[in-house]
Amino acid sequence: MAPQDTTFLCLAVFLGQTIWAQEELPIPTISAATSPVVPWNGSVRILCQGIPEAFLYQLSLMKNSTHTVIEKKLGFQKKAEFIINHMNTTMAGGYQCQYKKKYHWSEWSKPLEVVVTGLYNKPVLSTDQSPVLIPGGNISFQCSSAHTLFSRFSLAKEGDTSSPWHQPEEYQGNFSLGPVNAGFSGNYRCYGWHSSSPHVWSAPSNALEIIVTDSSKQNSMMENSIRMGMAGLVLLVLLVILAEDWNSRRVSHKEDFQELAAQRWSK
Repeated sequence: MAPQDTTFLCLAVFLGQTIWAQEELPIPTISAATSPVVPWNGSVRILCQGIPEAFLYQLSLMKNSTHTVIEKKLGFQKKAEFIINHMNTTMAGGYQCQYKKKYHWSEWSKPLEVVVTGLYNKPVLSTDQSPVLIPGGNISFQCSSAHTLFSRFSLAKEGDTSSPWHQPEEYQGNFSLGPVNAGFSGNYRCYGWHSSSPHVWSAPSNALEIIVTDSSKQNSMMENSIRMGMAGLVLLVLLVILAEDWNSRRVSHKEDFQELAAQRWSK
């Protein structure tokens, strides 16, 4: 091969690698398949979604601005699942993931905040409203503790994998939800924690159940009840008319029979 051809080949390889290095990989998405509010010694399933061409995923825990790789998963797949068992104060924190395609890593995902609960006494969750709501309504909660002076409070719905609601103001445990829909129905619990340890929460409060009625179903049931009531009323009227007709025919036949008997007797 001529020196000139070798030069062109090296240049082509260099340009190809440069273009590949500049390829922007989509940022992965991290989510919790189970609730990120984890009781002490419990577990949480974390999903990292990348691209089908990714052959390696890794999950890291961010603490003190440092990434600590927790686990890696090999295999060409669009999504990788990680399971964190035996949750404690060391494993609670902000989790991020990334994937690798050929020689390049993607950027880190946005953090998923995983908290551990059960480290302090439980607070009390209450509401001064009826827990039965109609769609479009609002409800307020109060979370308080007589035993521990918490600087922050959070509210979570049982079984929900999304992030809990946080009270932005310190030492305030007031929450307002709404406008609500049927998806808001369920059991709610609140937690207390300290600003210095945002991933270490108290034991959960007792559950407070919220019921959001389905107005469309109620209207349908009411319409059906009205229709059934009207049908029953019509049936009752028909029965009354038939009874009166039968009774009038019976009286008429009786009078005819008495008249006939009287005529025969007179003869």
